[in-house]
Amino acid sequence: VTHLQCTPSLARILCSSAEGKQALAKLRHLFVGGEALPADLARELLASVGGTVTNMYGPTETTIWSSTHELEAFAGTVAGRAVETGAVPIGKPIANTHFYVLGARGEPLPIGVSGELHIGGDGVARGYLDRPELQAERFVADPYARRAGARMYRSGDLVRYRGDGVLEFLGRTDHQIKIRGHRVEPGEIEALLVRGSHGSQDVAEAVVVAREDTPGDQRLIAYVVARGAAPDAARLRERLRLELPESMVPTHYVFLERIPRTHNGKIDRKALPAPDAAQRSRTPARQPASALETHLAQLWRDALGVESVGVSDNFFDLGGHSLLVVRIHRRLRELGYAEVALTDLFRYPTIRALAQALDSDSGSGALDAARSRGLQRRRSAQPRRQPEPRANAAGTVQSSRAPPWKA
Repeated sequence: VTHLQCTPSLARILCSSAEGKQALAKLRHLFVGGEALPADLARELLASVGGTVTNMYGPTETTIWSSTHELEAFAGTVAGRAVETGAVPIGKPIANTHFYVLGARGEPLPIGVSGELHIGGDGVARGYLDRPELQAERFVADPYARRAGARMYRSGDLVRYRGDGVLEFLGRTDHQIKIRGHRVEPGEIEALLVRGSHGSQDVAEAVVVAREDTPGDQRLIAYVVARGAAPDAARLRERLRLELPESMVPTHYVFLERIPRTHNGKIDRKALPAPDAAQRSRTPARQPASALETHLAQLWRDALGVESVGVSDNFFDLGGHSLLVVRIHRRLRELGYAEVALTDLFRYPTIRALAQALDSDSGSGALDAARSRGLQRRRSAQPRRQPEPRANAAGTVQSSRAPPWKA
């Protein structure tokens, strides 16, 4: 592999192991995007990647990428001054793309003054399917374009120009967030929590925010004011899963008597408390019953950043996600369970179930079955490595080779 595109979250996972750093060292180009790139991760990538590192920015509404910024010279300072935002600049617009930093009245703002980024050019989409009101709000006329009828997209991103024409990302004008590359609208989650289901309206008020109490591990937290007795967090989680993708289901639920507010009545998100172990779970944790379960519990605590884990707790309900699964899978391989598939960690989401699958003395044969599945996967992939040559429409013979990581 010589070129790789991934989110900063995945890049951080790669940097956390010797095997990952060895793979990064072989890259000629690494492209990261989908979420903000922290400065500390940018420095680590520059030290690890053998070639160039490029930060990419752009919403889906403008055909994915709209600007790039190569980080070869990035060292935590810009033009002799420290980067104040804690994130890497998003660069300059790509070809056939126009950036406008505008104020509240749509006026262009000078260098160094923050405003909302509007994006024009050939990449601007036609609009949203069956959402005319949102489309009218976000896709507006472009008064600075030479072409009649041109439109631009209001990104909702707060930015400012540096003196060299490079843009810095400062945050959002609303509360939209991105977690592991997924766009999340907290207001939609809050509305579903308050609305309830099947006539159950047990939540009086809800606020959903993204917290990064552990560096590099951003999670959705729901702060809930209950109507009467506090509902069970597991029930709230399952309610949301009926209507939302997994990326929009909060990891933790914190029950408060009231939502903190500023002196003018607005929600004070900075005053919302960090969830502690007692707030994260109202169910007593079942303790490990074997040495293997005890060891797995430690792996989970390290990965999840929690003090206590029960053997019947669901990994994903505790805040686990696919990137953390990769980390645990790597540790299991280091411990000798090389044939356990990554999918097995999704299949066995509790410590007890995973321990039974890994314990070769359990009599269940789960580990042997896992090794057998790995062998079968490799055998089934073998015929695809060297397929027969085939002729294309022009009569030229083509042949496919396996990617180098399969060889």
